[in-house]
Formats: sequence, structure tokens, C-alpha cells
Amino acid sequence: MAKDYQKAVKKAERGERLALEDALALYEQDDLLLLASLARTVKERKSGRQVFFNVNRHINLTNICEACCPLCAFGRPADRPGAYAFDQKDVEAILRDAANTPGLSEIHMVSALHPDKPFVFYLDIVRTVKRILPQVRLKAFTPVEIVHFARLSGLSVKGVLQALKAAGLDSLPGGGAEILDDEVRRRICPNKATAGQWIEVITTAHKLGMPTNATMLYGHIETVEQRIRHLITLRSLQDETGGFQAFVGFPFHPENTGMSHLKRVSAWEDLKMIALARLVLDNIDHIKAFWMMLTLPVAQLALAFGVDDLDGTVAEEKIIHAAGAKTETGITKEALTGIIAETGYIPVERDTFYRPL
Repeated sequence: MAKDYQKAVKKAERGERLALEDALALYEQDDLLLLASLARTVKERKSGRQVFFNVNRHINLTNICEACCPLCAFGRPADRPGAYAFDQKDVEAILRDAANTPGLSEIHMVSALHPDKPFVFYLDIVRTVKRILPQVRLKAFTPVEIVHFARLSGLSVKGVLQALKAAGLDSLPGGGAEILDDEVRRRICPNKATAGQWIEVITTAHKLGMPTNATMLYGHIETVEQRIRHLITLRSLQDETGGFQAFVGFPFHPENTGMSHLKRVSAWEDLKMIALARLVLDNIDHIKAFWMMLTLPVAQLALAFGVDDLDGTVAEEKIIHAAGAKTETGITKEALTGIIAETGYIPVERDTFYRPL
């Protein structure tokens, strides 16, 4: 193992592409400070001393869901307490309120898989965003939702994406990837998109000129090898399409889920996975620390582990908090810039496409 580890370190130092066995050796050696140093070097090679953020607003249209996945605390049947579904007027009110946010550059919209809302409802929501906030970019709908829309509408995945793009959708957030291994997915999310369907949506979106994020949900039933194979799958997709803008690793929050017997992984594990992602994903420019899931202190520390993006101000988030997240549901621009500046990095406000504002 020592020989494999030294080989992996040398490859990382030279900027060579890491194989599965290299990433496993780095993980198993557990030298967190060396991982941080290697990942920080890659980050600074890609984006210098800059750390990005944006002023965004999250909207979760509904928590009524036909999938009811064991890993999810957010989705629920319509007859369960707390179930809700926004209508057009609700969304208009949220958007008009959001319009008062100084510097707002992005609406981020993801939801549950509502069994009855027709695809045209979502097209109308996209058009409404663009009518009320014409200068704001819309990042919306995970690949899992796109597969759901295709089934509801009878359209192909490509047809759904083309219709959404024509209505004004700018990009996809890339959630719902969880672990791209169908053996794992049959246990944690058996009633939603397969790994192959997630990949189909992503590759189709990229070919249509719609960029996306890449994501991973770790810390549930998956093995470390499955995590790293997931990262390598994302890297191969990026080789093919070039459409991933950023990678986001999500630690699993088990509270209020069907897997509540599990324990949330440690901050040590979070930082190790962030650094490994930066090293493995050599062709994805940005690594994001979603402070809302990590906590602000861990997200700030992650800036020394290869992260160059702290997401945004968010304003109102429901999905993660349903699973027991104790962070605030939003943060000010001033607080985010202060957190970045305190580390010695340069805060850069960006738009959806990583253009400095």
C-alpha cells in the first residue's frame, strides 16, 4: 500500500490523471493535510486566488412526490402533514419578492416528483421567471425531474429539454445523481431515474448547449470505491461533452429519512472527499462547497481543500433542512464575502456561467 500511495502522490504532484487505485490509495492513507496541499495546488492552478459565489434564490415548487425514496426527508404523499404545492400565483409572489434582492443573478429551482402536475405547468413557470426577472438566469430541474417530465408528457428527454430551453431555461443543477450505481440506487431511490437515465439527461443537455453541475451524495450505504467510480464516471462524461461547470459533493443527512439509523459522516470525511474530488476531476473547473449542507465553518475550511466556490446566498431552502440540517436557510452577500476574505482568498461575485460580475 505504501508503494501505491507514493505513486499516487507523485502522479497528483505532477498533475497526471489519477486512476481508481490511485484515488483509493490516497483515501486509505488518510493524510488529510497532504490531500489538502495537493488539492489546493490544483485549485490555484485552475482559478488562482479567486473564490466564487453568487446572489441566488432557491425555490422548491412542491414536496408532493410519487417516488418517496428512503433517502429523502423532503418528498411525501399529498395526504401527509406538511405536503404543499405552489401554484402560478405563489411563484409569482416569490419572484416579485426576489426582485427586491440587490444583485440577484440566479433562480435555482428543484422540486419533488409531483404525480399530477402536467409538463405544461413547469413550462409556464419557466416563462413566468423570465417574464418577471428577465435579467436573471434560471437553473432548474434535476435530471430526475427531466425523466419524470418525459414520462408525464410522452416526449423524449431531448424533446423535454428543447421545450424547456425554448421557454427560457438556462442550465440544470445536476442533482439526483446520488451514486451512479444501480445496485445502490435500488436501495436508496428505487422509484426514480436510473444511473443510465441520469447520464442520458446530462449528455443530452450538454449537446443542446445547456451546462449543468455534477453532483454526488455520499455517506449512506455506498462504499468508498463506489464513490470514486462515480467521480470517474463524471470525469468520463466531461471528457465527452465538456458541459459540467462545477462539481458539488453532498453529505447525506439521515434525520427524518427512511435511513435515520445511519450517522452523518464527519467533517474529516467531508474534507477528504472534497480534496479527492478536486484531484480526480481534473477536467471540471470548479469544486463547490454547499455551505448549507456542510455548515459554514466546514465550508470555509474547505477553501483550503480545493474548493473555489461557496454557491450563493440561497435565501430559502427546504430540501436539506427537512433532513435535519441546522444551518440558516440563507446568508447575506456581505457575510459570504467576509468568510472568503478571512481565508486570504479573493471573493468574486459571479453569474451562473462563472463570469465575474
